[in-house]
Amino acid sequence: MSKWQRFWKQAQLTIGFTVMVFVIILVAIFITFTMIFLLAKLGVIGYYEENRVPLLFFAIISLIVGTVISLIVSKVPLRPIRKVMKAVDQVADGDYTVRLDLNGPQEVRELCDKFNHMAKELQSVELLRSDFVGNFSHEFKTPIVSIRGFARALKWEDLSDTERNEYLDIIISESERLSELSTNVLSLSKLEQQTILTGKKQCNISEEIRLSIAMLEQKWADKNISFRFDTNEVSLLGSDELLRQVWINLLDNAIKFSPEGGEICIDIQSSQESQVVSISNPSPPMTDETLTHLFDKFYQGDHSHATRGNGLGLAIAKRIIELHGGNVSAHYISGKAVFTVTFFVE
Repeated sequence: MSKWQRFWKQAQLTIGFTVMVFVIILVAIFITFTMIFLLAKLGVIGYYEENRVPLLFFAIISLIVGTVISLIVSKVPLRPIRKVMKAVDQVADGDYTVRLDLNGPQEVRELCDKFNHMAKELQSVELLRSDFVGNFSHEFKTPIVSIRGFARALKWEDLSDTERNEYLDIIISESERLSELSTNVLSLSKLEQQTILTGKKQCNISEEIRLSIAMLEQKWADKNISFRFDTNEVSLLGSDELLRQVWINLLDNAIKFSPEGGEICIDIQSSQESQVVSISNPSPPMTDETLTHLFDKFYQGDHSHATRGNGLGLAIAKRIIELHGGNVSAHYISGKAVFTVTFFVE
């Protein structure tokens, strides 16, 4: 917004305030003269024709003086409003760092606090959006660049059959990675827009976890990983399809970061108030910052990218758990990464 537009908006506010005061004074004078006229007609007070001119003159002078005074002093009550208008214009222009510091009545201070809270939230959302776009672009660009590079290499005539097959395997692998990334982005977008979980039914948590382990057999068998899972049958009211995605994502993460020959432990505790599922695995050390951001979109604790992933699996799992009214947390205890999922009994 230009300086002229801002000046005109402030001028409109002053003019509007002055007109409002003018109308109030005019109405007050009209009511006063009407009362005098009625009381004189009823004989309550004396009224003479020679008093009409001085009274009218006094009314006009009062109207002019009152209007001029209101125009002069309007800057004081309108100053907080002008500051709010200026701050709103800055936010509208994309500046979310602006903050208000207003003194005055309780209502003005509350308005100031609410505006600052809104600006802070918008700033956080903008940072998340920027990070999301940046990470999204990076995660998509990496496999695309890899596919393009090896596809061009396949045109070389001096490639051996071994090299050609190796390049084709890389292209297939990166294509699958790109497909998985697209699927996860769409799934997370859909889950974030969903607020109510429909089609609930009793789901056997223990059975779903066993099924998820079986579906991931190739991954844990390649690393010679074992499982310790001894629990009673526990059921939960929810979506079995979505919950299975939670267990697959959490177990896949545990397998990914477990060393060769490691053991993944699964424990389920059930009570009248809640059902708690804990999945722990041997893990490289994790800092508090890593634990804080583990469930953020596109965040990868392994910054070296030595392990394959796109940083969406845990974000998807968290959203599904929240849709079931539960919560999930991560801790690093005695050389193990421990993920704890809590569902509250309805």
